[in-house]
This record gives sequence, structure tokens and C-alpha cells, in this order.
Amino acid sequence: MTKRYLLGNEAIAHAAVEASVDFASGYPGTPSSEVIDILRVQEERPLYVEWSVNEKVAFENALAAAWCGLRSLVTMKHVGMNVAADPLMTSAYTGVNGGFVILCADDPFAHSSQNEQDTRCYARFAHLPCLDPATVQEAHDMVIDAFALSEDLGLPVIFRPTTRVCHSRSDVDIGEAATGSRKGQFPRDPKRFVLIPGHARPLHKALIGKQPGVVKTLAGRNYNRFARKGERAVISGGIAVTYVEELLPGGVSLGRIGAYPVDREALRAFVSGHRDVLVVEEGEPVIEELVRQVAGTVPVSGKMDGIVPREGELSTAAVAAILGAKGLLPGPAVAAPVPVPDVPMRPPIMCAGCMHRPTFHAIKKVWRDAVYPSDIGCYTLGLQLGVVDTTICMGSAPSLGSGINHAGEERDVVATIGDSTFLHSGIPGLLNAVYNGAEMTLVILDNRTTGMTGHQPNPVSGMTAMGEVRAPVSLEAICRACGVSFVETVSPYDLPSTVEVMKAAKAQKGVKVVIAKQPCVITARRAGVRRTAYAVDRDACTVCGTCIRFGCPAIEMVDERASIGELCSGCGVCAQICPSGAIGPKEKEPKAEGKA
Repeated sequence: MTKRYLLGNEAIAHAAVEASVDFASGYPGTPSSEVIDILRVQEERPLYVEWSVNEKVAFENALAAAWCGLRSLVTMKHVGMNVAADPLMTSAYTGVNGGFVILCADDPFAHSSQNEQDTRCYARFAHLPCLDPATVQEAHDMVIDAFALSEDLGLPVIFRPTTRVCHSRSDVDIGEAATGSRKGQFPRDPKRFVLIPGHARPLHKALIGKQPGVVKTLAGRNYNRFARKGERAVISGGIAVTYVEELLPGGVSLGRIGAYPVDREALRAFVSGHRDVLVVEEGEPVIEELVRQVAGTVPVSGKMDGIVPREGELSTAAVAAILGAKGLLPGPAVAAPVPVPDVPMRPPIMCAGCMHRPTFHAIKKVWRDAVYPSDIGCYTLGLQLGVVDTTICMGSAPSLGSGINHAGEERDVVATIGDSTFLHSGIPGLLNAVYNGAEMTLVILDNRTTGMTGHQPNPVSGMTAMGEVRAPVSLEAICRACGVSFVETVSPYDLPSTVEVMKAAKAQKGVKVVIAKQPCVITARRAGVRRTAYAVDRDACTVCGTCIRFGCPAIEMVDERASIGELCSGCGVCAQICPSGAIGPKEKEPKAEGKA
């Protein structure tokens, strides 16, 4: 064993390598993204790694590899499980031959998500085991065990780290990477893999019949532990366990839940004889519901009676307040962290030079009063520019735009979606809008990468997760194949041309597509692209505020005049919108005399 200081997702990725993973696929989604990013660049073990176009495709790829006998991993965030839910439910019927681990990272408090859903509910729904780590070390150890557990049970295993596990750092005891590689072979068995009703019914019955064995197997893994110490008890799971363990006095019993389904008899035996039980968990009251079902006359508190919050994430201070309210924590309450005073708010903002900003500027210039459905990505920050009216889930913008138009909305509908999101699940919405005769414009914001989650490649990037060069997919060809006749590509850095193309789109009937294409400013800089920075002629500046309202973080007011700072990436859009012509390329500073 070697001890290393690792990010949670680094520990998870290394555990997969230790466990002889052969196949890994996923779709980027915070807080899960680093796992695939680490696996695709590690050199300790040969394996196949891919960023798939969406979670359903990623799941089906990894499931097929597990059918062929390989150890497979699929990664996603909690909302991605909604996309993968169709194959998830049926994979429990078919089972697997090689170990198959479904890493679904939950995001309590919705740090970077549109909701706070709890993947443990999916595990219960699908009748699949679920491992719920409380620490980075436990996350590492559980991943290794999950592959073996999957093979022992012949079932996929759900692994559910949360944001605080994925993105915390800790000393972790790790082992050696597994060596060698396997080649899969598909075992033809129509009664197992062809899910017509006549095959599905007995498979469902067999799945239900496996559940007592699943419970017994998990009980032997010691992830659920019960320590009786007094008349009162606390039961907790996931990251909340660490907060409870830090605070709980010695005379209070503690039940720790790390794996589902839980052995009800063991839980009942622990609960019985206590004066009362408090359940502390994040997410849905999954543990609490189980405890209430077995508690009999023992009073149970938790989320369902308001003692524990139903939303958000917990912390040491929050758990201290909960324990104090139940009289379980003597002494003064633990103080919550106090923000440093007078630090200005720093809301999320698009980067200086981001191609999304001039695109939204052009949209607003052409369609001053429209409805603006949008999607999931960096461009959601167009909310600050007044051109994002909806954001609900990946790929929803074309469908919502079509629905709003067909609902009788008289204003124009201008929807926005990113390149990766369009390929993820936006194509069916566009196809549907064309087929059903919607009147709308779709602007595809093509920055050649999956930006918000860490610049992972996608089919327009021209490179796979393994670094192999591929011909970039043509968004124009896809849109035309969907039946769109007006498809135009613009560079948003050329603002006048972008505005003219959007005016032309507005004049057309039916569904129109404008593709705003410009590499992400961050990936462009990493690739060595350097543009001349811009500066403001202070004598020519009329302080009209146009450039400030544009919202670029490189532009600020200094001594009552606009000024462009070092964040400038040289896109030049500010010079195109300045009505007084006060902005232009920055002259290079003369070299100091006598220096090269």
C-alpha cells in the first residue's frame, strides 16, 4: 500500500485501475467529470476510455462490454441518470458477466446542477445494490469492492459519491495498478438479452428473487455497522456520517449506513430498545423511511418531521444544530463559518473574449422582444444578458422553443444550445420542431468543446478521449438532414456579419439555424492562439457605457473612464460596439533600450 494525498475523484479513478477496469465511458457532469479525465490520461493500465455523446449511450456501451465479460465503468452526474434510466432499469433484468459499476455523482445543494435528486431512489427503483461512501478512503475502497460485488451478484452496482466526496482531498491508501488486459466476447442468449415481454417477465421474477441474496451479500461487506452505546441512537449515511461521528457524544448509539438494500432485521434489532432514533442524511429520507418501517413504537425523527432539512447539504455546524435541537449535543453550538467581511460578490460570468457574449449581444440586437429558451452549459450565463428565459435539462431548448411557439406565443422564439448539448440530446428536438412546423430560430453556440465541465472533447472537437484524431462532425449537415433549409455559420467575433445573418434568419419562415462558431477562448489560448489585446483611448472615450454594459470582465471603469485590463483576449468585439471609436488594438510597448 502507498499513501497519497488525492482528490476524491482521483482516488476513485485509481481504484478502478487497481480493480482491473477494462472499459470506461461517461458524459461530463460535475462533480463526476474528473474520473474519466484521469482514466484517459493514466498510463498504469491499458483500457478503453471514451467520452460518449450522452449518458444513455455511455451506459449502453459499458453495459455491452460487461455482457462480454469485461470490467466496465460508466460515469455521470445525478441528472445524467435520468437520461440513462431506460437502459438502467433493463440492465437489472439482464444482469452482467463482468463487473459493471455505475458511478452516479449526486450534488446536494445543487452547486452546479438544476436539481438535488437522490440516486439512492433509482437504486431502490431498479432493485440494484448501491454503495454510498462517507470519505475519500471509503470511496476508493468501495469502488474496488463494487466490481467484485457486481460479479458475485451478476448485477450492475451503483456507486454514489456526492460533491463533498468527489471534490475533497485526503490521504488515501492505494494499491498497485492491475496489469494485463482482457478481450470480451458476447455470449448469445436471446432469452436473457432480447427483452420481449415473454422474456422480460421471468427475468423480472428472477431479479426479485435475487434480492434476499443481495441483502445477505451486502451485510457481509460490513458497510452497514451498528454500535449500541446508550438509550438514544443516531443513524446516518454518506458524507453526513463524518459530521455525526465528529460530534456525537460517547453515550449515544450510532448506526452507519453505507450500502443498500439494508438488512431490515439487523436494522430492526438495532432500533429496538432505544428511547428514540434520529436519522441524519442528505438528499431524500431514504434511510429514514426504512427506519420508520421497522421502528415499531420507537419514535423516529429526521427529514419527515422537519428536524433535518429536506433540501441542501449538511455541514458540521448544521449537524451540530440538529443534534443540539434533539438534546444530543451538550454545550455550546458549533459556529458556522463566517464570510470575510467586505469581499465583493463574484457571480459566475463568461470569460473575457467568450464567443457566447457577442452571440447573445447580436441576438438581443436583432430580437429585442422575443422568448429565449436556452440549455445547460456556459451559455446559461446569458441569463445576465437578458437572453435566457428557460433552462431545465440537457437538450431541452429546441423542444421548449417549439412548444412555446405552438402554444400561440406571438413573439419570436430564439433558442440557444451548445454544440455538445446539441449532440447530447438536442437533435431530436430540432427534428421534431421541423417535422411539426414550428416557427423559431435555433442558435447553436459551437465553441468546439464541452466547456463548462472542463473542456472534454466531443464529436465536433476532432479528437476522442483517447487522443485519437477524428474528422469533426458537421453540425451544418446534421441540421440540414433534420430538414432545416436555412442553416448559416458565423463567427461571433465578426459582429456586423453575425447581426446580418441573424436578421436574415428572422426574415425567414419555419425553423432556422444559426451556428455561431468560434473555439472556446480557454482552449484556444492553451493551443497557443494569441491575439493583440485592445485598449481604450481615454481622450476619445465619451463614457457612454456601451462597452461596460457589454459585460466583458476585461473592461472596467478606471478614473471615470473605460479601461481594458490584462484579462483581454483580443477578440476585438468591444471595438466593434464602441460608438465613438475609442477602442482599438493595443500598441506593443517598446522594448527597453539595451534589452533583447
